[in-house]
Parts: sequence; structure tokens; C-alpha cells
Amino acid sequence: MVTIKQKYVKLTEVMASKFIAILFPLNENDDFKVILKDIQKEYKKAKHYCYAYRVGMKSKSSDDGEPSGTAGRPLLDLLYKKEMNNCALVVVRYFGGTKLGASRLLRTYVAAGVNVINESELVQID
Repeated sequence: MVTIKQKYVKLTEVMASKFIAILFPLNENDDFKVILKDIQKEYKKAKHYCYAYRVGMKSKSSDDGEPSGTAGRPLLDLLYKKEMNNCALVVVRYFGGTKLGASRLLRTYVAAGVNVINESELVQID
């Protein structure tokens, strides 16, 4: 199992939509709501704030208005696949005016998550 020690941010653009992936350490479930509100304030004109997190044995995800199963659950699956824990992944979307369709949307959210994870320094959890 791995985690991260600091926050990472990575931008992915597809057909004029901007997907900003934010990966950050998370040690308590209750801390997530406060951090998400801070992200919503920082990126206040964004259309969606999709997320997934794992803390210990608990996990949660949200599509935040995107078509069901296109964002939150795939991001959570990514955290499980990469064996990441005690962290959260939020992808903020600024809609660029072109609908991507469910399959392309899903691939783009996953790609945004992969891009930020690839930029991060993973550390082993004892």
C-alpha cells in the first residue's frame, strides 16, 4: 500500500474542457468535506467537482452531476488499482462547450487521475 505526503495538481485539456486533477493526503474522513469546500472556493466557476478517497478501510466517491459511473467510481477504482490509501483525488471540470459522451468522459476523468498520480511521489505505508 502507498500514499503521498503532499498535494499535487495536474491539468488535462480535452475539446476545450479543462480537467484539473488534485491529489492530496487525507488521514481522516471528516477532513475531506473541509478540503473539498476549499477546492470549490478556489475553482469557484467550475461545473463539476468529482472525487474519490480512501482512508483506512473506508472509501467514497462522487460523480457530482456527471453521468452516473463516469467519474467518481472510476477514480476510486484507480486508487484501488494503484494500491493508494490515505489520500483523496478530486477532478475539477470546467466545461468547454462540447459534450464528450459518457465513454470519452470516463476515459478523460481516468486519464486526469493517472496524470496526477504519475506526477506524484508515492511512499510506502508501514
